[in-house]
Amino acid sequence: MATAKKKVTKKKVVKKKVASKKAVKKTAAPEKQIKAIKDAFTKTQLYAHISEETGLARKEVAKVFDSLGDVINGHVKSRGAGEFKVPGLLKIKVNKKPATKARKNVPNPFRPGEFMDVAAKPARKVVKVLPLKALKDMAAS
Repeated sequence: MATAKKKVTKKKVVKKKVASKKAVKKTAAPEKQIKAIKDAFTKTQLYAHISEETGLARKEVAKVFDSLGDVINGHVKSRGAGEFKVPGLLKIKVNKKPATKARKNVPNPFRPGEFMDVAAKPARKVVKVLPLKALKDMAAS
């Protein structure tokens, strides 16, 4: 008897070609090179700078700032929304602090062993300005 060797052939596993999605590159506008400004702008310098950058007249820029001030005023007024966001820059919030009563013989945190009197405070509204992420990133760079 002759032993016949069988050839074992493996089947080739053919991977299906999946149409690969090519990443579409978004061509963003090149980032502006912003120079550091050594001295803080005055109101007039700020208006002039913005009018040069945007091509608007200086009076139009002043009107935009006046309008923005009016919108903020409407938001932080009593019975207003209580908060206003300047997109990408900051958030302006109004916190309502309740009145506090007068207290006597409170330990003095600055001089241990002594006592002090704390005066009463009326209820009040406190304005907080909080930076948003984009403003934090600007400061970090």
